[in-house]
This record gives sequence, C-alpha cells and structure tokens, in this order.
Amino acid sequence: MLDARRKRLLYRSNYRGFKEADMILGGFAKAHIETMSDEEITQFEELLGAKDHDIYDWIAEKQPVPANFDTPLLKRLKAFKPVA
Repeated sequence: MLDARRKRLLYRSNYRGFKEADMILGGFAKAHIETMSDEEITQFEELLGAKDHDIYDWIAEKQPVPANFDTPLLKRLKAFKPVA
C-alpha cells in the first residue's frame, strides 16, 4: 500500500495538463513509485515542480537539463518507454 506522499506524487504525475507529460511521468510513476528510495521521491517531487514543457524537452533532449535536475532519477525517466 502506498503512503500519502507516494499517492500524491502518483496523482500529480498523471494529471499534468500536457498529455505527453501525463503519459511519460504518470507511466513512470506507476511503474516505479513503490520502489523509489526517499531520495528519489524527493527528486521526483522537485522534478514535478518544473514546467511540463521543460520536463518534456529535457527527456526529448531538446534542451539541456539544468544541473539541479540532472539526477540518476531523470536518467531513468529518460530511458523509460511508456505503453501507449
């Protein structure tokens, strides 16, 4: 069973308002939220504070990733392939 923090992140990652971000972030959260460490949860919370289009551009490598978001978690997110 997910704790409140993980549930909140799962919800936030699925309802971003930008369909591509919903698919990528929501799919990633659904697949990995239960096994994320506390540090990864914090990184994911911080990432979800960024703008959807920025996150999408970082994942698609259209923009450089700012140092504060260039984490192993973002690298895992970039490698994640959501099911369409």
